[in-house]
Amino acid sequence: MNQAAIVQKLWNYCNVLRDDGMSYGDYVEQLTYLLFLKMADERIKPPYGQTSPVPEKYNWRSLLEKDGDELFDHYRHCLEALGSQKGLLALIFNRSQNKFQDPAKLRRLIVDLIDKETWVSMSADVKGDAYEGLLEKNAQDTKSGAGQYFTPRPLIQAIVDVVGPKPGETMSDPACGTGGFLLAAHDYVVKHNPNLTKPQKTKLKEETFKGWELVQATARLSAMNMLLHGIGSQDFEPIVVSDSLATDPGDRFDLVLTNPPFGKKSSTTIVGEEGKVSKERDIVERDDFWATTSNKQLNFVQHVQTLLKQNGRAAVVVPDNVLFEGGAGETIRRKLLHECDVHTLLRLPTGLFYAQGVKANVLFFDKKPASETPWTKKLWIYDLRTNKHFPLKTDPLKREDLDEFVQCYNPASRHTRKATWSEKKLDGRWRSYDYDELVARDKASLDIFWLKDDSLEDSANLPNPDVIAQEIVDDLESALEQFRLITNDLSDKGAMT
Repeated sequence: MNQAAIVQKLWNYCNVLRDDGMSYGDYVEQLTYLLFLKMADERIKPPYGQTSPVPEKYNWRSLLEKDGDELFDHYRHCLEALGSQKGLLALIFNRSQNKFQDPAKLRRLIVDLIDKETWVSMSADVKGDAYEGLLEKNAQDTKSGAGQYFTPRPLIQAIVDVVGPKPGETMSDPACGTGGFLLAAHDYVVKHNPNLTKPQKTKLKEETFKGWELVQATARLSAMNMLLHGIGSQDFEPIVVSDSLATDPGDRFDLVLTNPPFGKKSSTTIVGEEGKVSKERDIVERDDFWATTSNKQLNFVQHVQTLLKQNGRAAVVVPDNVLFEGGAGETIRRKLLHECDVHTLLRLPTGLFYAQGVKANVLFFDKKPASETPWTKKLWIYDLRTNKHFPLKTDPLKREDLDEFVQCYNPASRHTRKATWSEKKLDGRWRSYDYDELVARDKASLDIFWLKDDSLEDSANLPNPDVIAQEIVDDLESALEQFRLITNDLSDKGAMT
């Protein structure tokens, strides 16, 4: 079956189940369980002849042999039993639940949709793209909160294109979500190196990538996404379920690409004696960090720096507050500018992410050896925000919208970059600032912009009403988040007195 047909088949059945009250997220999750069991069954047959990690009592054949309420009960027992196993089985099935309401629809999905296809031999482009499409649809279903785990794929592709992963390099994402950065890096290496040797292919599949994900359900989707795209195996799973900020894992990587979860501070609610409720701020204290703070994004920037090998390359999606916040923020920026080569900043348009109220940027830097003189000589900034609008529903960001940025970045020869802004060309989106200019700014702020907002100059240049309305929503969401943080700070201080 070709790609279009299998995608359509998956979508059609998704719509049937949505009428039954199942969300996109639930559908993708149930599909993950069943696809894993089907592929494990396919791998025990010729030409693979592998040993299945799934106990025979709970394998794919055991599901095919049952129907009606008997199938329903057996499926529930399968999920419970497999969730108590170890390794990849635990990652896929931990805390799994049957979300079907109708045994007939479960039977139809097993027999008509999944069993009729041979998934292991199917092209990774077909099954991987189909799964990615379902994940993106789930991200758009913002009522479920799934959007916070999904970075727009055109943005990921552009970031990977400029960073340029090479065969033999290791790569990590310490907040991997559904695995978008890891997959894009894998695809880039395969596409740009068509003559990889067998050892190189094995290394790429089983030794190159490592991701951390805090949320079990999201890690499950990431693990399946990787397997469908040909990364990992039944013996090797590159996804770790844990809080990556909790400790230095000891591993070091050539590349770290990540979009950490948004939300500035975190706290743990503690119920003490007699039901008294207090909040304890989650401040990360680590010897390898430059500053102690409860700001998650600032901690991720420090964590990424730790994960890099010497001369390793990083691209981190950060909200605006990381660029201008004082206190620990200023300390971290000054240390980063001195100890790393912070060479590029991409200012992203508002409304780009499914999580509302986010104003974000991509910070690119290389880790360097200890030095008395600062490694950052010049920071190049590309402004994709001013006078740019990419409404998710009507005109979402496309890869070609980032072509000029990729061209300006000039990955083949970064030291020969040329600005598109000048005193004679004031609308240029690409210009540089020297190290001395950056550290002389208030709090060493990197929140720099120079373009005029056309809508403020001329009402004829106003964007469409739906774009304006969405930007107002985004601004209000952002303001509300700031007020929540202030309220939390005040309540924390009150609880301490």
